[in-house]
Amino acid sequence: MTHPTTAIPQAGAGRLILVLAMLTAFAPFSTDMYLPAFAQLAAAYRTDHGHIEATLSTFFLGLACGQALYGPVIDRYGRKGPMLAGVLLFALATLGCLLTRDIALFTGLRFVQAIGGCAGMIIGRAVVHDLYGPRDSARVLSLLLTLVTLAPIVAPLLGGWILAVSDWRAIFVLLLAFAALCAILVALWVPETLPRERRRPLDGASILAGYATLLRSPRFMVPALAGGIAGASMFAFITGSPFVFMGHFGLSEQQYGWVFGGTALGLVAGAQLNGIALRRFGVARLLGLALGVNLAAAVALLAVAQTPHPLVLMLPLWFVIATLGLVAGNSAAIAMAASGAYPGTASALVGILQFGCAFAVSSAVAAAQNGTTWPMVLAMLASAVLGSALWFGGQAWRAARAD
Repeated sequence: MTHPTTAIPQAGAGRLILVLAMLTAFAPFSTDMYLPAFAQLAAAYRTDHGHIEATLSTFFLGLACGQALYGPVIDRYGRKGPMLAGVLLFALATLGCLLTRDIALFTGLRFVQAIGGCAGMIIGRAVVHDLYGPRDSARVLSLLLTLVTLAPIVAPLLGGWILAVSDWRAIFVLLLAFAALCAILVALWVPETLPRERRRPLDGASILAGYATLLRSPRFMVPALAGGIAGASMFAFITGSPFVFMGHFGLSEQQYGWVFGGTALGLVAGAQLNGIALRRFGVARLLGLALGVNLAAAVALLAVAQTPHPLVLMLPLWFVIATLGLVAGNSAAIAMAASGAYPGTASALVGILQFGCAFAVSSAVAAAQNGTTWPMVLAMLASAVLGSALWFGGQAWRAARAD
């Protein structure tokens, strides 16, 4: 049940949504803006491409861990304090990234950066839930999603433009300035939406019981894990694409920004198509169709993996990414419908599975980096095969049990 706790004037609501959108954009800005600078980072830290890709994989691990951390904390200490703490932690870690000259320390700071940066993603949803009823919450969250989906398109383009006039440090300076601005706006415009009388003590036993219940539930785990595994192909693309398009195909940093932005636009197109298709089709049916097309596109990507023409590779790649716009929302909706008495824990677990799969696949791409398209392409194919196998296998198992 929703308990609106703070009356916000219309102008104040607009400011709040803007700030929440900025906070939710921390992750895509932190992952996608520095992708064009991978070659510069490898030269600056005198290391190989795999170690630079590992800085991205570690960020995904931080996002997964942060999902588990913030849920209980914000129910105990409220929304605004932990949100400010997360933004400040992100800022300090970003400053550390700028100052260190050790690649191992830089990688560790990326993990800390992710822990701080994911605060806005998680707490923003809780703030919306606190302030609005179900219908208005859906409208506000859809607006936030629309604003945030612009970030993966804009971020690599912005990164490429920055590198045209400066070096990789300027990207992290911009991230630091962005964090400082967000901290000021949170302090000024974000109210505390969870009153003290509704706060809950940190109870480790009940938290673990919720996780255990959900982990034992096939109705929750099959769609949540299938969506996480299939969605990991996006993170294989994020990790591998800088060296595929700039190293293997020889595109410039600015050209790569356009390639990444154009491919990420497929995710937006898929999400928009999903909203239209849901008026006519059921969620489970749409998820099955999306996974089927995702698998077919991944097979087509494998067939053209050795092409000398980047545009030929981009066509099936675009469809792999576009289908994830349907997979993500529908798999999460099916999983959340099976969350029972643990919706908050379920939301956190969906995020843990998503970014846990992202860390695993991203790490595999980084470890297998050999200067060709194969690590990225094979990781995307494996994600599509395993995600589809889990979903369709789970559906067949349920049908057999029903008989």
